[in-house]
Amino acid sequence: MSAKELVTEYYRTEAFRTKETMEQYLHDELLVQWHSSKGYLELEKEDLLALAAELDKSYSSSRVDISHLLTEDNSVTVRYTHYVNPIESPNEEMVLAHFVVIWEVKDNKFYKGYLMSQLG
Repeated sequence: MSAKELVTEYYRTEAFRTKETMEQYLHDELLVQWHSSKGYLELEKEDLLALAAELDKSYSSSRVDISHLLTEDNSVTVRYTHYVNPIESPNEEMVLAHFVVIWEVKDNKFYKGYLMSQLG
């Protein structure tokens, strides 16, 4: 599977929604460098899996709307908006944040991530 196919499948199948599904896509040596509205974070595999577990607990559903998907060799850049439905009001969809991420793929898994986000 190409890097583009892997990243497309990850978002299309909403693998980011649950820890168990997300784990299949993450390299054991994963490192994500994240510049968010709240500051800079470095996340390893377990940190990202914990974040997925929190997302699953906090929202009844979520989806991403990808506006750009660019590839070069084993790197894939994705620009998207992440929408969520809070547990308290499952019929209300709101923007969680806007994201741009560059994924480096190694051994058919996400190896490095360079992420920027802004709250919606």
